This record gives sequence, C-alpha cells and structure tokens, in this order.
Amino acid sequence: MANLETIYLGLKLKNPIVAASSEMTGSVEDIQKLEKAGAGAVVLKSLFEEEIQMEMEQMKQQMTGKPYVYPETMDYMDEPVEEDQVRKYLRLIKEAKSAVNIPIIASINCVSSQKWTYLASEIEKAGADAIELNMFILPTDFSRSSVDNEKIYHDVVNQVSSEIDIPVAAKVSYYFSDLGPALRRLSETRISGLTLFNRFFAPDIDIDDMKVTNGHVLSSPSDIHLSLRWVAIMANRVECDIAATTGVHSGRDVIKQLLAGADVVQVASVLYRNGATYIAEMLQEVESWMDKHKYATVEDFRGRLAQEKSTNPAAWERAQFMRHFSHFVRHK
Repeated sequence: MANLETIYLGLKLKNPIVAASSEMTGSVEDIQKLEKAGAGAVVLKSLFEEEIQMEMEQMKQQMTGKPYVYPETMDYMDEPVEEDQVRKYLRLIKEAKSAVNIPIIASINCVSSQKWTYLASEIEKAGADAIELNMFILPTDFSRSSVDNEKIYHDVVNQVSSEIDIPVAAKVSYYFSDLGPALRRLSETRISGLTLFNRFFAPDIDIDDMKVTNGHVLSSPSDIHLSLRWVAIMANRVECDIAATTGVHSGRDVIKQLLAGADVVQVASVLYRNGATYIAEMLQEVESWMDKHKYATVEDFRGRLAQEKSTNPAAWERAQFMRHFSHFVRHK
C-alpha cells in the first residue's frame, strides 16, 4: 500500500494534503473534521495585521484616554476586560493542539514589519508548530520601486523569524518584476517554506449598478496552471520547501503539483464546494495512482517533472501558444 508520509517545514505529515487558511480552519470543531477526513496539517484562518494594530490602539486609548501612551502603562495591556481577536486566536491554537494530532500552522496576513511582530512569540508559546506569513504587497504605490517592495517581504520574514524558533513559511503572490530570482532571494532568508501563490480579492464591475463588486472568490480547476508552472520552475532552485496552492480541486491536481516538485499541496476552495470529507477522496485518488505506477512513497515521484529534471524544460517557460489554436474549429 502506498505510503503518503512527507516532511514539510521540518514537520512530519501523514500525507501532503494541507487544509489552507480559510473560514474552514477557524474553529476547533472544523479542524477536527479536517483531521478526520485525512488532512496532513492545517493552516489556521489568518489573523490580519490590521486587526492586531487596531486592537493595540484601542487598548492604549482605554488605558490612557489619550492618543499617547506612557511606556509603563504597556505592562497592563495584557489585562483587557474583553477577549480580543488576538487572545481568541491564541486560544484557538491551544485548543486545536489539544484536540488534534496533526500539525497546526498559524497564519498572519501582513503587509509590514511593524510592532505586530511581537505576536509571533505569543503564537509560539501557544503551541503552534509553525507560522505562515500571508504577504501581499500590491505594486500600486508609484513612489516605491520593485526593490522597495521586495524589501518589505524580507523585513517581515527576518523580523518574525528572529523572535521565534518554530518554522516560518511565506505565502506570496506572483507580483514581482523578476519572480524567479525574487523567490530564490526570499528563500535564502530565514524562512523554511514558500507557498505559491496566495489568492486575493479580485474586483469585478457590475455594469448595471455601476459599481465595483467581488469577482470569483473560489478558485477553479483552471487556476492551477500558474502555480504549477512556478512550482516546477522553482523546485530544487530554492533553499526551502514549497507548498503549492490555488486551483487544486482533485487528487489528480495533487499528483501534478507533487510531480512538479511541491512538498505539500494546500486546498481550500474544493473543500468549500465539497466539504471536508472530500480530502479522503483526493487521498484515495493519489494512493490509487501511486499503486498503479508502483510508487511506494511520495519521494519516489516528487519532482520528476520539475523543470530542472524535465526532458523538455522549455515547456515550463513557453509563453506563446498561437500554433495551438490550429486544433480548434473556428465559427464562421
């Protein structure tokens, strides 16, 4: 029988399917369902940097009644009357660790390396096995260069990882002017893993009401191709593990990402559509494929089609596909 065990961020996982950060990983009950369904690990619902900073400011106001807070009053800021989002998050980590046996990876959605980074040590104390920093700096600030934008990523990673001993992963977007080299440089910091890529708010336009609305919230199977390409290109070229995400909707998609070189595969949208129990079906599909091709372990085939090992490496870089249109019948 196929052995799906793998190592990610130095953690031993029973299989490479990880429940990505979402509403489905925001309660102990849901996390237990994911473990029962077979998830190898869980990335908790993200705590947003804005939430942390807002609550810090509110507590300062409550303590002093003024915008300025004296340093000595900070000693009392761990005594708020009501449980804030940060405390709820730390409690979720503690309770999840007591309730399940799979690794619990905390998640912080951040855009800077400001004072919120103190929270990393609290997350470690709460028992998290690792932290995933979900970073998305949209390059729309015309006063910042690409070098300035990349520096933000490095500053966040270095600041957080300097305060803790547990592994740190960076979940990033593809908005880099030199994506491949940028990912390699990021991998050479203190991170233990890269998650390719984060999925963010996609605007759309309602042409009748004349307003900006939400685009597609959930991914579709066709969305896999961007991360698949870059997982294959970066496999064996970065100094850390790789988690593939976005567009993974079946066991076959998991296999594709592993063949491309991913260490684990994160899923979310498919669980919204089919429920947590769908993980078991995906695992069964992976096991059946492994048995059919006589692979005993995931390591036996991981990265076999990565660009560095591929017999046709140019296929991963080909950007033009006009000649492929000749296969389609045109309407007249």
